[in-house]
Amino acid sequence: MDCVVTGGNVKVLAKAIHSLSRIGDELYVEPQDDGLALRSVNSSRSAYACFLFAPLFFSRYTIPSTHTFLCKMAIKSVQAVFRSLASLEKTVEKCHIKTDEQKNRLTFTLHCKHGLLKTHNLSYQDSESLQAVFDKDSCANVFRAQPRLLVDTVMHFPPSLEEVTVSVSSERMWIRNHVDEEADQSKAMLTELCLASDEFDHFVVQAHNSVTFCLKELRGLLLFAESTGLPVSMHFDAPGSPVVLSVTDSVLEGNFVLATLSDDPNHRGAITPPPPPPDDFMNDDIDSYLIAMDTSIAPEPSATGPPTPQLANSTCTKQPAAANHRRRLHSEEEEEEEDETADSDKPPNKKFCSLFFGSVLPSTSQMSTQPITSQEVLASDSEDDT
Repeated sequence: MDCVVTGGNVKVLAKAIHSLSRIGDELYVEPQDDGLALRSVNSSRSAYACFLFAPLFFSRYTIPSTHTFLCKMAIKSVQAVFRSLASLEKTVEKCHIKTDEQKNRLTFTLHCKHGLLKTHNLSYQDSESLQAVFDKDSCANVFRAQPRLLVDTVMHFPPSLEEVTVSVSSERMWIRNHVDEEADQSKAMLTELCLASDEFDHFVVQAHNSVTFCLKELRGLLLFAESTGLPVSMHFDAPGSPVVLSVTDSVLEGNFVLATLSDDPNHRGAITPPPPPPDDFMNDDIDSYLIAMDTSIAPEPSATGPPTPQLANSTCTKQPAAANHRRRLHSEEEEEEEDETADSDKPPNKKFCSLFFGSVLPSTSQMSTQPITSQEVLASDSEDDT
């Protein structure tokens, strides 16, 4: 691979790499016929991002025609090449990226003003193609807004906030901080912002849903969109389906695919009936109940326990009865738990659905936005590599 980036595109490339650093710790580099793909994924496979730079983005773009080159490297080492984003546009005239397959190195050479050259030789590892399976064109809800609108909205949330919930109706969008059900609701601070449909460039709602996803990855995309001035598009369906955030230009395309909570407790309009009242007998303390039976001297039989004549027997006859009573209650509780587990089809709360990633792509390169129909979009919550 041999490509050259000139002028203001150097800063755009640097911003894309810094945005990918919000996703994962490794940068996957894949030169393709339709452009250079830079990808990253987090360790739990719940967030994926890809930037595809078209050949027109470069002043020179050459890739090997004999074989497919795929590699990955630590993204922090690539960030060090473009450390000072403010001075890149003023001092760097072009960036030359070249591979040395014999030494397993990827060379970044910055041509600065006054003839100054900065060369960075970064080691890499061979890898397989990283490809997320998603189809943003099939989503029911589609929005597009200028980056300044979303940046001004996100700035109201603290940097330590992990997740946000987005709810939509036919005319409005609500963005609020997600509060876990286990947290103390009386001490939690709730922040909610409402955006009207006329504030968006494009606003289409076919399903009134609420989705919860991580805020860190959204901030990473907004960092890139604000610097380039590109509008941000959002695509999503029901809770559990991924949210796709994208920016598109004539020479580049960026997609961030974020997993959502599979069961959103803040879903508007979702009313969960209260559980039936439990049996009072099953809530009693069995040990205290048996002790009360053993020490009782009332001649009349108890309404909830064994008859009184049995209490007058010796200790040898009382202990097996108590043990049998304990085993019967334990077996009944186990049967009820097994029945409830078998009848329950809903996934547990606070579960992010992970994304499936294709390990090897076909010989012909595909855009990151093209779906792979042979695989499913989502899998159960798991951190195992696929």
